[in-house]
Amino acid sequence: MILIVDDTPENLISLKKVLEAHNFEVDTASSGEEALKKVLRNEYVLIILDVQMPGMDGFEVAEAISGYSKARETAIIFLSAANTELRFITKGYSSGGLDYITKPVDMDVLLLKVKTFYRIYEQSRKLIEIQKALLDEIEFRKKAENKKDEFISIASHELKTPLTSVKGYMQLLDRSIDKGDVTTVKRHLQKAQTQLEKLNELIADLLDISKIESGKLKFNKKNFMMHELLDGVIEIIQQSNPEFKILKNGSASAPVYGDEMRIEQVIINFMTNAIKYSPGTSEILVNLRNENGRLYLGVRDFGIGIDEKQQQSVFDKFFRVEETAIQFQGLGIGLYISAEIIRRHGGEVGVKSTPGEGSEFYFYIPLTSETE
Repeated sequence: MILIVDDTPENLISLKKVLEAHNFEVDTASSGEEALKKVLRNEYVLIILDVQMPGMDGFEVAEAISGYSKARETAIIFLSAANTELRFITKGYSSGGLDYITKPVDMDVLLLKVKTFYRIYEQSRKLIEIQKALLDEIEFRKKAENKKDEFISIASHELKTPLTSVKGYMQLLDRSIDKGDVTTVKRHLQKAQTQLEKLNELIADLLDISKIESGKLKFNKKNFMMHELLDGVIEIIQQSNPEFKILKNGSASAPVYGDEMRIEQVIINFMTNAIKYSPGTSEILVNLRNENGRLYLGVRDFGIGIDEKQQQSVFDKFFRVEETAIQFQGLGIGLYISAEIIRRHGGEVGVKSTPGEGSEFYFYIPLTSETE
């Protein structure tokens, strides 16, 4: 918008008409005091400012405007009929003006100058937007780099822990074998096997991350029944965690078209997380239903819950809830992998949670047949 400041009504009207005829948005002020009030309230690309005015003259108005951080970069063109001497023109530039035009005004020249200032303004605005985008990109890359470094550190620790345990159990096994203590040998073998399974899961997650990044995560899709898959997963998780009661709520009779093994991977991740982050509880609930042509599966726990601000980030790569990062081990990639699997089935993932009351991690996938 352009602000015209002139104490002569005829000048205001004529300039306003010319500029509006060329599709410029125009505002007017008949005194320096009124102009300052408008500058405080509105943003202007250009101010056309008469020098000779009662009260505050144009130079004083320009100096006052330069003190406003909001309007400091606004372009000012001075118009003057009387003060055409070099010292007045110099004062105009030193007061913050970018141009000084003497009256009578050549409207063609004024229009060219106005268009030039608008073009400069647009270019400047675009440069600022580009600069902001670059700064945002730099900040994003810094955060991503920090997350990657943190992940490498965590991954190294998580991989080293089971390896160290296996090494320790192998040493104990060696001693037990020499003593002929079969019972102790079996116990150490079982513990070593458990640690090797943890190591295998970590390596599988790392391989999945690599496949996702390179676009090589393969899917073997076919029709299968979700309730049958779910019953099998519940049985496996229940055997591994006999202290937990896993309840299934609802059913889904329609077949699902997808990669059964990968969907199973997601459900196992949701269930193991539900148990892991629910210390002091003994029950999780699995909700299953058909909903508007889609299948809904949600795993509800009654554990620690997640703060609302962090719920949007739990499916991000390498994200770990700060309050639980020390208390609970993990790479922070299981939910990211799960989200990618569901998204590549045309579905969506989400979480509903209240701190101290628990969470429900869920996914929707479309009920489509192989032919569809």
